[in-house]
Amino acid sequence: MESLIHQGLPHAHRRSFLKLGAVAGLSWLTPVGQLLAAQSEHTREPAQSIILLWMNGGPSQLETFDPHPNTMSAGGTKAIDTAVKGVQLAEGYERLAEVMSHLALVRSMVSKEGDHERGTYLLKTGYRPNATVEHPSIGAICCHQLPVGKTEIPRHISILPSRWPSRGGFLGPEFDAFQADDPLQKLADVTAHVPKDRDTLRVKDLDVIEQTFLRGRQRRVEATSHREAVQRARTMMSSEQLKAFDVTQEPLQVRKDYGEDGFGRACLAARRLVEVGVRCVEVTLDGWDAHVNNHEIHKNRAGTLDPAFSSLIRDLKQRDLLDRTVVICAGEFGRTPKVNVAGGRDHWPNGFSIALAGGGIRGGFVLGATDPEGIKGPETPTDVSDIHATVLKAVGLDPTRENVSPVGRPIKLSEGKPIESLLV
Repeated sequence: MESLIHQGLPHAHRRSFLKLGAVAGLSWLTPVGQLLAAQSEHTREPAQSIILLWMNGGPSQLETFDPHPNTMSAGGTKAIDTAVKGVQLAEGYERLAEVMSHLALVRSMVSKEGDHERGTYLLKTGYRPNATVEHPSIGAICCHQLPVGKTEIPRHISILPSRWPSRGGFLGPEFDAFQADDPLQKLADVTAHVPKDRDTLRVKDLDVIEQTFLRGRQRRVEATSHREAVQRARTMMSSEQLKAFDVTQEPLQVRKDYGEDGFGRACLAARRLVEVGVRCVEVTLDGWDAHVNNHEIHKNRAGTLDPAFSSLIRDLKQRDLLDRTVVICAGEFGRTPKVNVAGGRDHWPNGFSIALAGGGIRGGFVLGATDPEGIKGPETPTDVSDIHATVLKAVGLDPTRENVSPVGRPIKLSEGKPIESLLV
């Protein structure tokens, strides 16, 4: 039967056949037709959320997702086998290796930005910095383009943010990521500082002032969206969905699995947040800028990333959330194949790695390869904009769709093209 499907009909004809079936209904199809329909690229529901694990500082590809053991580049770094035959990770990622069947590794990322701030901007927005426009991050785009739904708390959240958290860019500050600290700490600015009856009275007094100010200024006041912003804030402050930040409600063993540190707790909070409808959660793990003592720094970081990342994948899968959540693990660039005199690796945008998982992403897959000696460019070089286009397609958005900037300039959601081999 399978040979009939793949050999009996050319790909283009199969697609036309499926479109016809979608119009006419499937009840009349033969078994072969039903199988063809099941293989349609349109049968998968788009993902609904994104979790970005942001490795601030630029992790080394050689000590994470692209080890080259027993080479000069490795500098002594060892590799371990994973659940996918022929795919290895660097030593220290034993738990992540067990869930490799859910991960896709892109080992051939290339960029023209070797500066931390500019590299961060590129990886988070898909565009190189440009003095004439501030581009929105991918999370802001998703919040702008996708339905609000029943989410009462911010739909774009950054936990443990770096110096450059995800921003709304020209879409407006309302699409900036809401910033939160370690989930063990009380969420700031969401609790009234006075008793409930006094708080209610203050709101009534504010309304009297605003109504007075509104007279003769209707259009100018509406243009500021001030009243809408206040209403959203008040709704958030009283929402039960705020409990998603409270990871202490999770069983002790679950918290231990993620890791009893800020990043582990933030990853657990990210899972809880997408569960209540948050569109994008960014979680930052700082400390990857290893210009000195690279191997020791990466060993330490692996001890934090491995349990949190692997537990997030397992947890999402067990709760039937993985198919509707795209998980991205990335930093602004990689590190040099050559270890410097201080035992460190310097900035390297010429062939680095990112990991993807979840909705629409092909698990157990590796795209591209780097030269073990770091002399030649990577095989199948992959542009950052193409990753953005791929993720946008996974959440059901057309990357070629345009937004219009405040000065009337049409700007595509992404200038890249989806990488079809990464998508199921």
